[in-house]
Amino acid sequence: MSSSGQPILIGVIGGSGLYHLDNLTFVKEANPETPWGFPSSPITIASLPSGALVAFLARHGKHHNHAPSAVPVRANIAALKSLGVQTIVAFSAVGSLREEIAPGHFVLPSQIIDRTKGIRPASFFEGTKVVAHASFGDPFTPKLVSWLEARVSKALVDEGKGVPLHTGKTIICMEGPQFSTRAESIMYRAWGADLINMSVLPESKLAREAEIGYALIATSTDYDAWRPHSEAVTAAEVFKTLKQNADTSRFVAAAVLEDLVKETDLLQAEMGSMQYSIMPRSGEMSAKDVATLGYVLPGYFKPL
Repeated sequence: MSSSGQPILIGVIGGSGLYHLDNLTFVKEANPETPWGFPSSPITIASLPSGALVAFLARHGKHHNHAPSAVPVRANIAALKSLGVQTIVAFSAVGSLREEIAPGHFVLPSQIIDRTKGIRPASFFEGTKVVAHASFGDPFTPKLVSWLEARVSKALVDEGKGVPLHTGKTIICMEGPQFSTRAESIMYRAWGADLINMSVLPESKLAREAEIGYALIATSTDYDAWRPHSEAVTAAEVFKTLKQNADTSRFVAAAVLEDLVKETDLLQAEMGSMQYSIMPRSGEMSAKDVATLGYVLPGYFKPL
């Protein structure tokens, strides 16, 4: 909730190359301290032409100073939740594992394969005496993804650059910060993965635990190392495509957010999703546990 009392229902998380949204009107910055620390960067509160507010967060920091495994993801999601955000539209640069997904193409994935190594805190419940098993069969909010498909596709057509949108794809999340070996890249293709990045987890898991809708708009920057007659991917190659993708991402965000903020039922698609995920409360649950979890799930954890 903003200081004016106006709700901030939508959060936008920008990935590599997307550190701001130029086409929105700046209102203020917020930097809430959560039980998991401060977010990656101060959150920009901006207004749409209608006056509705959105919150923008640079995932890796405004100067890209957080490596993928070191992004304070729990603080990021918790901070957005504390502002009242109900739905997150995230952007991320990705590598392509399929010939038809060329650099510059946009993708709305529907599934995730986890290849992180367990070093990233992946749950708000870690360190507490409370256990929860969030449903994650559909890692992106299906209603939100379905709604975005038509809107993002139209926005790309309206931009006029001929950028296509791919849907129904699977993204694999690896640890990084190094890129894949050729053998790994070929293996991921055999598993059915279409895209690869280093950021979608645990971001999407934590959004689910916080009952926030979540969808990823992936922007292809390169072909991963699976192509036998191509050079292995390098950061220099990725940077060539980042600016172009970021410009298109800002255009897409401006095109879809104004409509999305009006979709009240859609914005609340994940509300109540944790109701049956939390195990019976332990008698060992402390006041600190209640205060910590109440920060992201105030409807379930109230002061003892």
